Amino acid sequence: MGVAGTSTVGLSREDALRKLGLTDRQVRSWEKAGFVKAASSYTFPEFSALRTLANMKAARLPPSRIRGALDAIRAKLAGIDDPLTELRVYLDGNKIRVQVGRQKMVPESGQFLLDLEGASTERMVALPPRIQEDAAARRRKVEDAERWFLRGVELEQTGAPVQEAIDAYTLAVSLDPSLAAAHVNLGTIYFTTRDWARAEKYYQRAIDANPRYPLAHFNMGNLNDELGHRDKALQHYLLALRLDPQYSDAHYNIALLYQNTSQPMKAMRHWRNYLKLDPASSWADVARRELDKLVSNAVVPGRKNPA
Repeated sequence: MGVAGTSTVGLSREDALRKLGLTDRQVRSWEKAGFVKAASSYTFPEFSALRTLANMKAARLPPSRIRGALDAIRAKLAGIDDPLTELRVYLDGNKIRVQVGRQKMVPESGQFLLDLEGASTERMVALPPRIQEDAAARRRKVEDAERWFLRGVELEQTGAPVQEAIDAYTLAVSLDPSLAAAHVNLGTIYFTTRDWARAEKYYQRAIDANPRYPLAHFNMGNLNDELGHRDKALQHYLLALRLDPQYSDAHYNIALLYQNTSQPMKAMRHWRNYLKLDPASSWADVARRELDKLVSNAVVPGRKNPA
């Protein structure tokens, strides 16, 4: 994957799914539904679309509701063909909203949410040219942020000086503070250099930007585990797992944590769940050894009947 300046670049499918904690099967279902295009790599707007769908999946929104909202956006905003990549579509609780300039719109009704004297009110308003200009400016800013994020990814992958990657990610989050993935990557750089305070700062910023981002909680769990804060580590690992029940790495780390705190039955359950999700990797060999060890220790030999 090559990156030059602010040109359009791609994040591999494998990396994108790993960062979002998604399975290939789930993404194929979204491709089949027409929510995203089938691709082996993603520009960052396309990566953001996957992230939005991951949030909707975590909120248990049915595909029919997602489709209805996207179709409504296309019908009400002329010139918008792919809302997930061209606009900021997000969840407010379990309601789908879209940011249009500085306005928040209800897709199905076309109503804009206005704050009138402190009360949030839905009101039908026309879409003036100024809002259209603001929306276009916002899209350009988000796209620039996404390009700088991918620039940082490329710099890390090619072994460039770490400060160059830090500069790229820092510029990305200055353009778009809601870019949780860039905060996570900054946190991981500082985690790798054992700068615990900065790692925690950026992991927390990622969680603040997107509380339903499994990778942010998983990495915060790793940080607390490294610092010996086992209760906090377990809390974040379990939350990552609740957000994505298929998160095999979370099962692995939870199993280790329970095993190291003398809770073998809980550890065995998570080792087994890990092996169901990842039965063939080298880490699976480690998991099997640890599980076999716990099972052997749990077996109590029976007494022989007296002759």
